[in-house]
Amino acid sequence: MSLRSNNVTQGPERAPNRSLFYAMGYTKEELDRPLIGVVSAYSEIVPGHFHLDKLAQAVKAGVEMAGGTPILIPSIGVCDGIAMGHIGMKYSLASRELIADSVETMAMAHQLDGLVLIPNCDKIVPGMVMAAVRMDIPAIVCSGGPMLAGTYDGQSVSLSKMFEAVGAYKAGMIDDQKLCECEQGCCPGCGSCAGMYTANSMNCLCEAIGIALPGNGTVPAVSSKRTQLAKHAGMAVMELVKNNITARKIINQTSIENALACDMALGCSSNSVLHLLAIAKEAGVTLNLKLFNEMSARVPNLCHLAPAGPTHIEDLNAAGGVQAVLAELNKKSLIHTEALTVTGKTVGENIQGAHILDTGSIRPIENPYSETGGLQILWGNLAPDGCVVKRSAVAPEMLVHTGPARVYNSEEEAIAAIYGGSINPGDVVVIRYEGPKGGPGMREMLNPTSALAGMKLDKSVALITDGRFSGASRGASIGHVCPEAAAGGTIALVQEGDSITIDIPAASVTLNVSQAELERRKAAYKAPEPNITKGWLARYARAVSGANEGAVMK
Repeated sequence: MSLRSNNVTQGPERAPNRSLFYAMGYTKEELDRPLIGVVSAYSEIVPGHFHLDKLAQAVKAGVEMAGGTPILIPSIGVCDGIAMGHIGMKYSLASRELIADSVETMAMAHQLDGLVLIPNCDKIVPGMVMAAVRMDIPAIVCSGGPMLAGTYDGQSVSLSKMFEAVGAYKAGMIDDQKLCECEQGCCPGCGSCAGMYTANSMNCLCEAIGIALPGNGTVPAVSSKRTQLAKHAGMAVMELVKNNITARKIINQTSIENALACDMALGCSSNSVLHLLAIAKEAGVTLNLKLFNEMSARVPNLCHLAPAGPTHIEDLNAAGGVQAVLAELNKKSLIHTEALTVTGKTVGENIQGAHILDTGSIRPIENPYSETGGLQILWGNLAPDGCVVKRSAVAPEMLVHTGPARVYNSEEEAIAAIYGGSINPGDVVVIRYEGPKGGPGMREMLNPTSALAGMKLDKSVALITDGRFSGASRGASIGHVCPEAAAGGTIALVQEGDSITIDIPAASVTLNVSQAELERRKAAYKAPEPNITKGWLARYARAVSGANEGAVMK
């Protein structure tokens, strides 16, 4: 077996390199084995990552059992919930690129033979996967697993309920005591937040795309099965190295289409659009927004997990998990069963025997929540290059809506208006200059959407932004408007009171203003000065692409 690590461990010319390994206590026997990077996002600031030190040890044990030498490498990671609602959220999406670059740096600089990637939360998962397919080396994802649901008012809840409770509090619907009860009860322990938010969406899609073992997306963080999964991931990467099964042999056009199908069936976060576009680009696969709608038209929505419904990831796991969903989709030939996975087997082989165990969490394909998928791409004069909505989390009465624009140039302006009671039923809240370039960093608008939901306005008020949404957002929340305001998009020209029509079934979003008037406004338009002019974010703003291309660095 030819090993990349021979470049740093073998031959007389590499005696200096070996001496540095010996300085850390490695033995010759360890250096003669495949060197496996165990890339862990463990930290004490992210609840989804708080336990990853234990999983990393389990992965290392698996690697050692299979005859490899595991080497622990750290990764950064942002907790989107803690970063929410302030300048910190500007760093979240941008961190994906830093993570991808840092994993590439460590793997290439030290010539590692394979990688076990241990992420869990929103940008860490796609960032690590982007690096793996960029380098095209053997790699497997072993995430930290979902948090268990919490309790509030006798119901199972997750983080989205906490953000909505703030809106209810601001509206005088609950008092200090109830707010405290919610904050003490909604997040009971470690893991990625319990709903089908971005972290769990991407962990499930890693399983669907084949880069993670069955169970990766749904086995709870606190379960012993998660530790067992980690050990098996360590063993599996050794087989990948032995057989030279690299990341691009797994992630390709076929497997990305499987991920898209699973995305629609599960009702994943709208952020999955950004991340799948970015992963596809690194894998050399052509993927555009039209394919999302084509897939949505074919694939029914089988799950209404929080925030779309009352069930959580632990319920999805008990119902059969991602493999049961894939098996259900296969009944109508909606997935490519020949796609290779990190098990060394195909998708078809993996799903043999998989089936739904609880139709309350996964509906049979003959009785879906809807015949169309959970996500929808919209186009129109307001978004010539597209925008996205999590259709499965939109109330039926808001699928088609026309209302007056309430225009705000930042999240802070919008949330002040919402908390101040300035938003009325029927309004269309427009939040701009929050795109990848204009934010910079494309902040999540979870606070505004949750405030609207908490005030019981989610079934009468729409929100449109060139920013993005948390997977915890629900309602007619339309994000990723392209081109963004900072790039001269039409959204920069919207004025207070303009009529906007949203027609999700027709995949359209329209600013009801004549072209002549828009040209007049464009001629008079003066772009605001950038709000960040130094540091990493300023460099990011200069180099980042539009959301329709995945908001990747050019």
